[in-house]
Amino acid sequence: MENLLQNVRDFLPILLEGAVVTVQVTVLSFLLSSVLGLGLALMKLSRVRMLRLMASGIIDVIRGLPIIVQLFYIYFVLPEFGVHLSAFQAGVIGLGIAYSAYQAENFRAGIEAVDSGQREAAMALGMRSPLLMRRVILPQAFRIALPPYGNTLVMMLKDSSLVSTITVAEMTRAGQLIAASTFQNMTVYTLVALLYLLMSLPLVWSLRRLEHHFGAGRKA
Repeated sequence: MENLLQNVRDFLPILLEGAVVTVQVTVLSFLLSSVLGLGLALMKLSRVRMLRLMASGIIDVIRGLPIIVQLFYIYFVLPEFGVHLSAFQAGVIGLGIAYSAYQAENFRAGIEAVDSGQREAAMALGMRSPLLMRRVILPQAFRIALPPYGNTLVMMLKDSSLVSTITVAEMTRAGQLIAASTFQNMTVYTLVALLYLLMSLPLVWSLRRLEHHFGAGRKA
């Protein structure tokens, strides 16, 4: 028991440093995926057929490739074309691009679910398309898309462990290095699992409360 507690005291600071990197990767990737996803959603809903086809093609390609392959391509292949990125940058960009396809579908579904009557009323008042989208459509679309949007954030938190495959020193990578040097696999990976739960469960509960808040607002 004393050895277990000592191992926990020794391993936890290193894992917590990795957890900080995990949060950084998750937040930055989530922001990037949101921006790219919204752009793809607007392209897919465009009246211009070429933009719709481009968006559909990009989404299909991204969704058809494993995330780990996309990470490998960005980190190991792009340098051959003169694009050199750090492991952290490649991890953020790779996850952001990979999840942009799912974000695009979240946003598209939310935008299409907004009552068309509100669009028509705003246009009758002389509101132009950019202002209409910003003031009327997107706020409502966000509330509608919040459940899958929040689920995407939780999934990204867990899938951030994939960036360990390109040597990003996040929590899973830190656990791998500790386990390889100490052979304390059960202790290390139990701590890693518990830390992921400590990060993800409060996030899930917070998102649930946020969904309830907006849901109550819609009913009112």
